[in-house]
Amino acid sequence: MNVVFTVFPENKDRSIETELSCLPADVKVSRAVYDMEHLEDYYEKLSEADAVITDFAPIDRAVIDRMTHCKIIALETTGYNFVDVAYAKEKQIAVSYISEYCTQEVADHAMTLILALERRLPFLHQQIEHRGAWEMESIQSLGVRRIEGQVLGILGLGKIGRAVAKRAKAFGLRVIAYDPYIARETGEELGVKITELEEVLAESDIISIHMNLTKENTGFFNMELFRKLKKCPFIINVARGGAIVEADLARALDEHLVQGAGLDVLESENPNLENHPLMHRDNVILTPHTAFYSDDSYQASLRIAASNVRYFFEGKPEKICSLL
Repeated sequence: MNVVFTVFPENKDRSIETELSCLPADVKVSRAVYDMEHLEDYYEKLSEADAVITDFAPIDRAVIDRMTHCKIIALETTGYNFVDVAYAKEKQIAVSYISEYCTQEVADHAMTLILALERRLPFLHQQIEHRGAWEMESIQSLGVRRIEGQVLGILGLGKIGRAVAKRAKAFGLRVIAYDPYIARETGEELGVKITELEEVLAESDIISIHMNLTKENTGFFNMELFRKLKKCPFIINVARGGAIVEADLARALDEHLVQGAGLDVLESENPNLENHPLMHRDNVILTPHTAFYSDDSYQASLRIAASNVRYFFEGKPEKICSLL
């Protein structure tokens, strides 16, 4: 059996084989590097696959049409918007994803962004690093508030949203949430008020996004929504970049509808940073889709994805983690 991993060029030398002890010894493991300048090489590698294990490299119709031997696409991630799942299933290719492997890391990352923005760390760092200014006077004009007592609005109260709520409450934040799939009683058990979107937009000092990306909520945060914000909140996104229209967020920052932003994801997985409208701002923190990462979570994602492949070929679908 030939198992092919998809990787981006900057990750092509990463060690993966050591995490695949759950696969049979006779399995051939190879890599397909997703490089826009060498797509034919990517296609050719995948055409040899009986199973594909992937993180965020796109697997669209063009790729799936080349995967003539493939029986399963096993994702190392919880999201699967970068895979044409419907077309894969039409081609009789199973798709699995991972429902749990990095909740703690993502929740920690979200809180790190919240705390850094609230305490104006990007601004202070730039003052020291670029101006050599070791002073406190400049921060007094920024309206820094005590974190305790502020309102955190969470959009999407799934596993990660709940983990963020738990951490936020420890800092004294009052947590409200919008999630049409979560019962109010569940929120009460967590000490979180489940409410309507309008209240989250009106009452939140900080908004943290934890929604899955769907056709319905792609571009959810646009200029129309930003104009509904009442308290000039910080925006945190450690979920999916497609939830925010970046040009509109830049405009909302310029018009002081949004106080600042902490973003682990952008609309593109390979953004052009040279002319990006969210670069070079002292009230924006960008991290390169690393909220999920720790050595522990990375190893777990590989292990679970590889186990899904093994269970599939062993005819044990009941053991597969989240088969679509």
